[in-house]
Amino acid sequence: MAQRSTIHRVEIELSDTDRHVYETLQMSVARAESETPQRLVTRLLAYCLCYEQDIEFTGGVGSGDEPDVWVKEPGGRVKLWIEVGLPDPKRLTKAARHCERVVLLAYGRRLRDWQAENMPQLEAAGNVTVATLEPAFIDQLVGLIDRSIVWSLTVSGGTLYLTSGKQQFETTVVPVAGPPLLPQ
Repeated sequence: MAQRSTIHRVEIELSDTDRHVYETLQMSVARAESETPQRLVTRLLAYCLCYEQDIEFTGGVGSGDEPDVWVKEPGGRVKLWIEVGLPDPKRLTKAARHCERVVLLAYGRRLRDWQAENMPQLEAAGNVTVATLEPAFIDQLVGLIDRSIVWSLTVSGGTLYLTSGKQQFETTVVPVAGPPLLPQ
């Protein structure tokens, strides 16, 4: 039996001054019943932080061999593999062998333990970037999740400035391992 999904209408004004990306993103994003609001928020932020032409959400939680977000080359080869959460490091290592770049926006209660167990293996790949955001930042955004999500997101100097309605939030991208997620 297929999982039911909640569809969120999303509009994000993205101004990434670090990468000179200025876009109005409008999309519908499905959140499966088994997906937490934290995961949805983190997927949206990962999409924005890695935004480039041809970026797409994949089938999501139940999609098996696909990441959360990807960029494919015209021939169908995956150029950029983007995951959120604390995935199996073997999955990331395998993706690193086949993709130009792998990005993990890590979050979760077991983050410290996961890092201690898995970072040596991921650092050896050379093309795997691991970064985190403050959990409180993600939790604040979760409190605002509705069927309609409207954000203004500015990225400058590695800091995220997000406005939702009349509320403003700020956090930094914390690099953990690998090539930087954002330009230095």
